[in-house]
Amino acid sequence: MTDHPDPATGGGPTPAYEEFVRLFVAHEGRLRAFIRALLPTWADVDEVMQETSLVAWRKFPRFERGTNFLAWVATIARFEALDHLRRRGREQLVFSDVVADLLTEEAAQEADTIERQRRALDRCLAKLGDPQRELLLLSYQPGARLHEVATRAGRTVQGHYKAVQRLRARLLECIEGELKRDPA
Repeated sequence: MTDHPDPATGGGPTPAYEEFVRLFVAHEGRLRAFIRALLPTWADVDEVMQETSLVAWRKFPRFERGTNFLAWVATIARFEALDHLRRRGREQLVFSDVVADLLTEEAAQEADTIERQRRALDRCLAKLGDPQRELLLLSYQPGARLHEVATRAGRTVQGHYKAVQRLRARLLECIEGELKRDPA
């Protein structure tokens, strides 16, 4: 495809490439959730995400601008997931088209719900003060140890745990309110 950037000549990304990357990244989380609903493991999801991105890029010139990119790329992902299952010799796990369509529809709805919840969480985190937000983010970062975070915050482990529990309760209440205000 002539629309790819050419690193050998120092050429930068083309407008089509930039548009594709922008769209793909904007929908990546929802697409990943959709694919996870179709496949048994996260390793399978990673493999199918990679194949989906390659196929989608090759087919991107046929994507009709202004239409639903997520629906378009999810269709590609569905076929890639089914192909992946067949290649893995898991024919017994390959569903009929009717069941696959139902799973696809349900996964898309679930991805929408997760995205709404994520946006509500972002809004609610933004409403917290910087110290509270930092306390939560430190407490839930990968590999965080409760006693280490408590020590950094100048609290006992029990005091830190109670503070985090109160913040979680505030966040949950805020998220529920946000979701009621933004039902779709």
